[in-house]
Amino acid sequence: MIEDLRQFLAACQELGEVTEIHDADWHEEIGALTEATAELIDNPPALLFDRIKGYPAGYRVFALPLATHTRIAAALGIDPRKPKLEVLREASNRMNQAQSRPIPPVEVGTAPVMENVLKGDQIDMLKFPVPLYHSSDGGRYIGTGDSLINRDPESGFINMGTYRQQVHGRDLLGLWMSPGQQGRQICQKFWDRGLACPVVATYGTDPQVFFPSHTALPWGVCELDVAGGLRGAPVEVIPGPLTGLPIPARAEIAIEGEVPPPKVEAADEGPFGEWPGYYSGGTRGTGEQQPVIRIKALYHRNDPIIMSMPPLWPGAQEMGLDFKAALLWDQLESAGIQDVAGVWVHSRYLIVVAIRQRYAGHAKQAGMAVLGLNAIARNGRLVVIVDEDIDPSDLKEVLWAMETRVDPARDIEIVDGAWSTPLDPRMPLDKRDNKDHTNSRAIFYAVRPFTWKDKFPQTSRSPRELRRQVIEKYRDVLYPHRSP
Repeated sequence: MIEDLRQFLAACQELGEVTEIHDADWHEEIGALTEATAELIDNPPALLFDRIKGYPAGYRVFALPLATHTRIAAALGIDPRKPKLEVLREASNRMNQAQSRPIPPVEVGTAPVMENVLKGDQIDMLKFPVPLYHSSDGGRYIGTGDSLINRDPESGFINMGTYRQQVHGRDLLGLWMSPGQQGRQICQKFWDRGLACPVVATYGTDPQVFFPSHTALPWGVCELDVAGGLRGAPVEVIPGPLTGLPIPARAEIAIEGEVPPPKVEAADEGPFGEWPGYYSGGTRGTGEQQPVIRIKALYHRNDPIIMSMPPLWPGAQEMGLDFKAALLWDQLESAGIQDVAGVWVHSRYLIVVAIRQRYAGHAKQAGMAVLGLNAIARNGRLVVIVDEDIDPSDLKEVLWAMETRVDPARDIEIVDGAWSTPLDPRMPLDKRDNKDHTNSRAIFYAVRPFTWKDKFPQTSRSPRELRRQVIEKYRDVLYPHRSP
């Protein structure tokens, strides 16, 4: 069982999927190399930056840790030789089991994250090599592969979510939380009472803690409990001395602090290069400032590692498979959608679902369900429903289905008023000003028409399993210069 980021790093090194980079500059260079590696290299290696310019050896940045399905498989204890869809299906089953059989965290008396305890004037977030990822970013962002933990003051529900965090100063962070996010809803309850919201944040945990943090789970479901369910063992936590909130004991870096009501203290935030591939969400110069975290204590392990998960443009995704797809697969089946053959999320704006059509209206039922399910209801744009012979993870196959099975006059449906985000670059200015963060969605029914699908022209492609077999048989001939 992988219990922390270091053990996961070792597992990735054993797979031969880590490249160590020395002497890189935190100012744009780490960001550019991360993006270029993900964009230009198939199955990109993870990048471990050490001896970063201006910082001592051992203060590291671990980038692209989850950019291949093999590394995600390793994180979950799944055979990394399995194909992507099989890894996703097993991940979906694991997430379903973790939610149905959650395991609450267990408190421990001592923790590696407490090897260094800094308070008062000792606090300095820039003691770590926090990257400036993009040339026009408003600042350096430590909060990319992070988890923010807070507690609902009414129910006691503990939430853990991933929100971007900008370093404003040695003990001050900027916090971007889009409307509707559970962490912001909890903060708002404190703000409505005129109180600051106590928080914990971590910047480097094992993936099984990060996955639930990065996934849209229902209100009241504690992500730390789900992380325990994924592991099959409780996550060890230490109660925060100042907040009482649980701090994952094996986190690399953690803080305790509070988020004051924005009318009491707030700051300009961003801009920041976001997942659509544009600068979005920044409030500098707009007069609308964003919440901040006032840090009260800083904890870190010796030779700390920042888990770097900067949102990259859609052609350079930072995750080899999106856990939203695993969750959506499970939710579709739970909603009664029959014979789901595969689910994939491409760059968050494109969701593809493969089904085995069983009845007239089956494809439309699946398409409409996608829009309403919690796993993917926010931030989408395009939904494509395909037949079971199409691999939803393969954009070439998806595009082929759209080209040959969609009649634009009949098979494209527009749905308006869907939940979006201020980060949407296509958000009209009037809607942005009115805080009407909704958009439209297009559903493409790229399936054989059900009423005459048996008469639809037969495909001429070799069977998928045969293609796999012959590639494996002639691998040494096809790839003579590649190691096995």
